[in-house]
Amino acid sequence: MTFSFDAYVTTALFDRLGRAVFALGDGTVRFESGESVVAHDGAVLAACLSPSGEGLLTGGDDGRIVNSTRQGATEVARVAGRWIDAVAASPASGLIAFSAGRDLHVRDLADAAFARVFAHEKSIADVAFDPKGRRLAVATYGGVWFWYARIADQKPAIYKWAGSHVGVCWSPDGKFLMSAMQENQLHGWRVADEKNLRMGGYPAKVKSMAFMSKGSLMATSGANGAVCWPFAGATGPMGKQAAEIGYDDAALSTRIAAAPDKTWLATGLDDGRVWAANVTGERIVPLKAEKGAAISALAMSLDGKCVAWGDEDGHAGVVEIDDA
Repeated sequence: MTFSFDAYVTTALFDRLGRAVFALGDGTVRFESGESVVAHDGAVLAACLSPSGEGLLTGGDDGRIVNSTRQGATEVARVAGRWIDAVAASPASGLIAFSAGRDLHVRDLADAAFARVFAHEKSIADVAFDPKGRRLAVATYGGVWFWYARIADQKPAIYKWAGSHVGVCWSPDGKFLMSAMQENQLHGWRVADEKNLRMGGYPAKVKSMAFMSKGSLMATSGANGAVCWPFAGATGPMGKQAAEIGYDDAALSTRIAAAPDKTWLATGLDDGRVWAANVTGERIVPLKAEKGAAISALAMSLDGKCVAWGDEDGHAGVVEIDDA
């Protein structure tokens, strides 16, 4: 199944029932079943699933947070005059978090009176909840700031590392926090003791990270294939080498998607192709062989059987992995 949306595909995701949904640069949210919802007056800049798993939570350059379902769009929050560059939600706690410039806002969709705002020294690039939905990691210039989501007055823990941090990802057990840098590298910390993890050698910026195989592997984009780091054991990837799957000297990976409990991953390339592989066998399964605009969004269903993709020119698709 393919689509032509005529707008940059910002995000592709699967809801909890395994149905694909896309957020676009024209402010709309499009569903696999055909529904189109106007969510923003402007571009969608960031998106994630609603805490319930039903509907897509989006942030736009109109300063609004919107939850879109097939029935329509509902405004959740508004910060006038600001762009919403990052948004996250936790099914475990029901909380949502979003950035507006240097401020991080936290809301509870079940309690309209609940609101927290945490200020930072520099602009926020990304935010992620820990697996329990209690703690937030915020990527900013110079490191990652950690906040307890519900506590109003607190001082953040700051894990410092020089440079601009643009993406964050928790390991499923909450023991490691990974950060993608503006430079062509990853950095990370073992949360318990702030032990640094330096993971370089990338030919391009890491735009996408995904844990898989029940947390024993983390796959990333930013190379000529999918880079897989081992995370089994108390030390994670410390002192270990990464494996690269699907090496192709003609293209670079731009997006990675994986099913958390499965051994399948999908990779989108800067020449528009998409492939999948089972990391236990490393056999490449082409999902989109024709070339085109760079893949800008990628998702895998929780059962590891379907992949949704979108590119910079507004083309998108949903495809089943025959061998999964």
